[in-house]
Amino acid sequence: MLSYQHSYHAGNLADVQKHALLCWTLDYLTRKDKPLSYVETHAGRGLYDLSGAEAEKTGEAAAGIARIEAGFPADHPYRRSLAGVRALHGAAAYPGSPLLAAMALRDGDVMHLAELHPQEHAALSALLGPWGAHLQKRDGFEMALAVTPPTPRRGIVLIDPSYEVKADYQTIPKVIGQIVRKWNVGLVYLWYPILTDGSHEGMLKALMAAHPDAVRHELRFPPVRDGHRMVGTGMWMLNAPFGIEAECARLDALFAGLG
Repeated sequence: MLSYQHSYHAGNLADVQKHALLCWTLDYLTRKDKPLSYVETHAGRGLYDLSGAEAEKTGEAAAGIARIEAGFPADHPYRRSLAGVRALHGAAAYPGSPLLAAMALRDGDVMHLAELHPQEHAALSALLGPWGAHLQKRDGFEMALAVTPPTPRRGIVLIDPSYEVKADYQTIPKVIGQIVRKWNVGLVYLWYPILTDGSHEGMLKALMAAHPDAVRHELRFPPVRDGHRMVGTGMWMLNAPFGIEAECARLDALFAGLG
């Protein structure tokens, strides 16, 4: 299915959790003078306009980043990246995870990105092609399996599907198992929505049974509008760096402050 477009959801509370943890992790990894690989399975267009009709229609950014950004310290990697993106693209610009990664990576680091939606892929190519990212218009799970283990071997894969394809919940534990067998030193980060029907529960049960040392972080919040099924956001993180639990606790406190 190719109907999902993140422009309607950019900057929501799920993005805040996912992007804050990603930026913190990339900041940690890039402190060491060793190259790394960044792999992302469902990259989207990479840059969004929070003043656009899509964002205004759902109100998710207004209930998300607009409410919570000031709670991050000014020197937090996520907040620094947001400021950098706005300096380049305007006050209403919001970065997707591939742009956040591109801004964090250094010369010698490598990016592998997949995006299957034609319009989203075209926008991503225009945005990050000049940065030297390796872009594929391809199923993201296939791409991740094809490029792992990457060179450099040190690095992270972000798995971030829309879950419009319901089979993703069964597919993901199998794909992660294959990735880990090929790339046991890689960081594997998986984002998932917490929906009213509990769709994620079987997937998480399978993942934790296979990888009991993984970190599972979940945040809950009220539906952003009547009938909206998402009531929380989750990140599942394998081989996450030391200190990730403290960063999760920071997010717990920030979200609790929203009421």
